[in-house]
Amino acid sequence: MTEGRKDMSRSKAAVRPGGRSLKKRILDNWQLYLMLLVPVVLTIIYKYIPMYGIQIAFRDYKASRGFVGSEWIGLEWFRRFFSAPTFGRMIKNTILLSFYSLLWSFPIPIILALMMNQLRFQRFKRVTQTVLYAPHFISTMVICGMIRIFLSPSGGLINLIAGTSIDFLTESDAFRTIYIASGIWQDAGWGIIVYMATLSNVDTSLYEAAKVDGASLFQRILHIDIPALTSIMVLNLIMSAGGLMNVGFEKVWLLQTDLNKATSDVIAVYVYQQGIENAKYSYSTAVGLFNTVINIILLLVVNKIAGRISEDTSFI
Repeated sequence: MTEGRKDMSRSKAAVRPGGRSLKKRILDNWQLYLMLLVPVVLTIIYKYIPMYGIQIAFRDYKASRGFVGSEWIGLEWFRRFFSAPTFGRMIKNTILLSFYSLLWSFPIPIILALMMNQLRFQRFKRVTQTVLYAPHFISTMVICGMIRIFLSPSGGLINLIAGTSIDFLTESDAFRTIYIASGIWQDAGWGIIVYMATLSNVDTSLYEAAKVDGASLFQRILHIDIPALTSIMVLNLIMSAGGLMNVGFEKVWLLQTDLNKATSDVIAVYVYQQGIENAKYSYSTAVGLFNTVINIILLLVVNKIAGRISEDTSFI
């Protein structure tokens, strides 16, 4: 038995690259590890060290007293947030806006990638890709300015086409549609990159064999392209679900009016108002921490579900 364990340990050592120890591999590839050290240090400095400030969510923070000197009040700020008059509305708007954005925007890049993959004229394909990518590089402020111009009740393109004079940004029922549609237009083209890269690695002999067997275009997409995209689709779904409570602050803030707050009042804007405008640092930190905890829970749940559904769980 002892000899068998020794043989097993030797075989495991042989499986390791060159059978070398970790220290030896680091010394042999010290340049690569040195390059890796830079992002690791930056991540620690800008992501982990600031976590020390999370404690102000449990204190009555006063800048003059510092973190430790401020009075510890426990969960008081969380209780105040849960009892706020707009708490239910903010949670509802944040979840619905994120969920509808995910529901409508997630499949669009996949569909576009499948369509682009069928184009055989390379010049037309490149021009189409450029047109689709371009909106991603327009700043959010410019996008919101364009939206206001297009939706203007006096001379706006939408009203001119429809023959109306409606101020859509004052309509609560229209805000979610405006937010989601503009998001799809801005980011759908950029989202196809990873799917196009995946499809470019599919063995072309599979398409040729399918054609010989008489498979139609739809059947080739269904049985070759979509299975090739399954893993990356699941991964993107997990990443998107992890940020389900993170509605883009900039666009909501720039498009929000007093008349559409019934659907545009979300947690991100509330944190900005309380933390920056009203200087309630502890309260805004508590609200942000609550939002982050919900995101982590959603990420773990979706990750677990995806791990059960997907056959390829190498990334989970």
